[in-house]
Amino acid sequence: MSQSFSLADSHSLADLHVYLSRAARVEDGSVRLISASGVLAVYTAILYPRGLLDSSPTVLGLRTFALTEPVDLDVVVPMRSLLDRIARLQSVQGQAASSAGQAVIVTVPLQVSTVTWAGISPPRGGWVTQGETDAAILDSAARAGIAEVASVIPSGTGEQIVQRVRSEVWGRPIEALEHIPAGAAFAAVSLGFLAPDEPVQLFETGPWTRLSTSRGHVLVRRKPWTLRA
Repeated sequence: MSQSFSLADSHSLADLHVYLSRAARVEDGSVRLISASGVLAVYTAILYPRGLLDSSPTVLGLRTFALTEPVDLDVVVPMRSLLDRIARLQSVQGQAASSAGQAVIVTVPLQVSTVTWAGISPPRGGWVTQGETDAAILDSAARAGIAEVASVIPSGTGEQIVQRVRSEVWGRPIEALEHIPAGAAFAAVSLGFLAPDEPVQLFETGPWTRLSTSRGHVLVRRKPWTLRA
């Protein structure tokens, strides 16, 4: 299995850095890298159950990046380690005037093997379109949830209580989209995937829902009891 991947140019590297930086502000944990057919899929976890009694939905962010050559890659690595490597590459490129337009090789950090959400793989195919929704609906749901979490959780609250409140707020269905939890809206806003004039495309396959824009994808794995007939 490859220990590195090659992005097309410094712009792709900058896009990856922005995406991971946004994800790290929500969940500073790990990132899953999967490469197939010359495309790198970068998965980040925004929400996921942290125990048997945790009813949080699994909500993942996904960005894809073109590679200059195919590699065999499916690893989970610390997000901070990958961000540090990207930052060092950007620093070197900033010092080299001739680096514009050149491919960028990113080495992969040491893997981690204790990440529960990474064991759940969203399907790559079989998605069925379910229409679209307005980005404003998701934006409103996310901001309402953020405000509710902030008002309910006082400073100094224990981690278990914080997680329970977040699970309740972000697991609640969006009023205009009953089968999609508010956590999906939170992910779309936090990762910068929404654009005011671009509708959000909706897809489903099995227990998974995908919300897609030109900026990225949010993947939601619903609980069995929330599946529609």
